[in-house]
Amino acid sequence: MIKYPKFNGHKKNMVYIDTKIKEKLKAFNELVMFSHSVFSLPFIFTAMVVSANGWFGFKLFFLGLVAAVSARNFAMGINRYADKDIDAKNPRTKNRPSVDGRLDNSSILVFIAVNGFVFVVTAYFINGLAFKLSLPILFILALYSYTKRFSSLAHLVLGVSLGLAPIAGVVAVLGTITPWSVLLSLGVIFWVAGFDLLYSLQDMEFDKQEGLYSIPSMYGSDATLFISGLFHLLSVIFWAMFAWVAGLGFWSFFGVIVSAVMLLYEHYLVRKDFTKIDRAFFTVNGYLGIVFFIFIVIDRSAA
Repeated sequence: MIKYPKFNGHKKNMVYIDTKIKEKLKAFNELVMFSHSVFSLPFIFTAMVVSANGWFGFKLFFLGLVAAVSARNFAMGINRYADKDIDAKNPRTKNRPSVDGRLDNSSILVFIAVNGFVFVVTAYFINGLAFKLSLPILFILALYSYTKRFSSLAHLVLGVSLGLAPIAGVVAVLGTITPWSVLLSLGVIFWVAGFDLLYSLQDMEFDKQEGLYSIPSMYGSDATLFISGLFHLLSVIFWAMFAWVAGLGFWSFFGVIVSAVMLLYEHYLVRKDFTKIDRAFFTVNGYLGIVFFIFIVIDRSAA
């Protein structure tokens, strides 16, 4: 009877490699938190829907999605790489993959480079203006990670980073930048800066110890809450102006009102109990962009 060789060792190696790949992918997911792309994606697609006055096509949907995700991955990769020394000292962030050894510097740098390359190539396939703007956009995205080391404007720089989303959306569809897209972008800038201020309250004492230039560490919690509320008021005003200048209808303005109520609820949660910051940051803001987008879609469908 012929006995055929067994390949148990080969199978074990394959299982081991498969496990390592899964662990690496899980670490990268935790590094950049892919699910948080929900903050910028709705506003990219909002701008695209308004630009096209409806559905803008599967090609632009795919290219817009790839561009948005790769840009965010690039920005988050830079942030984690640049903040590795700070995150290692902060009890809230010391278990991040960039700190605890699950991802080494080389892996993170390759991740950054790949996503930056994907973003630029995707921009090339969108149109000429998108391609010309791709490198300046990557520069702005990278800048945020270093701003808080020398300026309290870091919160606004983060806002600008995500506020580029509507501009990118209108450039993808129209190949130009419209006045209403600038207003939509300004709304996003102050929305993001406002909720980043609330989120940074968690690290107020740590930032003081490390000499970081966050607004909470420099001016305290009361001033931070006031500035955050002012920023969110500006967001609502700019979003209402966007709806007016873009010639949108009732449902768009109603979406702005609903967004304002959600922001009020966010501030209520944080002012009532600072331990609710995570809930306010991730839940309320995650849904806000989606709700805003849905009302824009309803408005354009009813037009």
